[in-house]
Amino acid sequence: MRSIIPALLALTLLSSCASGGPKVVPSPLALRLERFLHPPGGTIAVAYLNLGSGAAYARNENHLFHAASTMKVPVMMALFQAIDEGELRLDQPLPVRNQFQSLADASSFSLDPKEDGDPELYEAVGSTRTLEELIRRMIVRSSNLATNLLIEKIGASRAQDLMRSLGAYRIRILRGVEDDKAYRAGMNNLTTAADLAVALAALANGTTFKPASSARMIEILKAQEFNEKIPAGLPAGTPVAHKTGDITGIHHDAAIVYPPGESPYVLVVLTQGYEDEKAADRTIAEISRVVWERRADPPSRSPAQSAEPVREGG
Repeated sequence: MRSIIPALLALTLLSSCASGGPKVVPSPLALRLERFLHPPGGTIAVAYLNLGSGAAYARNENHLFHAASTMKVPVMMALFQAIDEGELRLDQPLPVRNQFQSLADASSFSLDPKEDGDPELYEAVGSTRTLEELIRRMIVRSSNLATNLLIEKIGASRAQDLMRSLGAYRIRILRGVEDDKAYRAGMNNLTTAADLAVALAALANGTTFKPASSARMIEILKAQEFNEKIPAGLPAGTPVAHKTGDITGIHHDAAIVYPPGESPYVLVVLTQGYEDEKAADRTIAEISRVVWERRADPPSRSPAQSAEPVREGG
């Protein structure tokens, strides 16, 4: 855990500028990003941590958003924690079914294959698939069916507790996906850019999990099939381990970027208020491009931005 303390300190410093304190001089990165951070009627949050130099930038990093499918990363991490502790095996078969209980009232609901990024998995209902295949489908294709099966196996509270242990205190993992009754009741998974950055930094440092588990999770994230956001702002072929999240008006991407020959950096961009998903994708890609171009800037000596108050979004 000690190896992510510099990352946590960076976010803490960025969030600690009081209104009566010394004047803050915006960094070159902050100046370049400013034009992208004021969508009409919307909110954008950014958290950037260079795990080599310690350079960092944050904007609206403590704003709470509906997590959408970014919550699948904490679920994956909780599953690998259980694997490391001998509670689960990657080759363990799990029954595939399409019937779940609502968090709101325990009533039964099913998922719609047409609303899922991985409709192929529904063909396996009534048979089994290995834990490893379901984890991969949850991340690479953002399978909602795999996600709900895995959350039933590990428990949402296990993912929640793991995030707390890493210092990601605002992430809320309550349930699986497409639980409409729970959604209408406000029982939703929430996240902040800062907390997702902490979680990804813990994964990137290679010491939170057993080496084989860390390597496997990063490999799975690198195989992500939806690459219109952060990867679209990077030079072709740049390795990036990431997870997107999209629902109506909510478009996110959270990534570990691996510049060749350099230490990796973490970049999280969360958005709400975009009616046009492609417009959100372009904005996230532009933010990614600017961060890539300014990644060699030295760490700032003073906070680049003040934090926004914590409030629910999405």
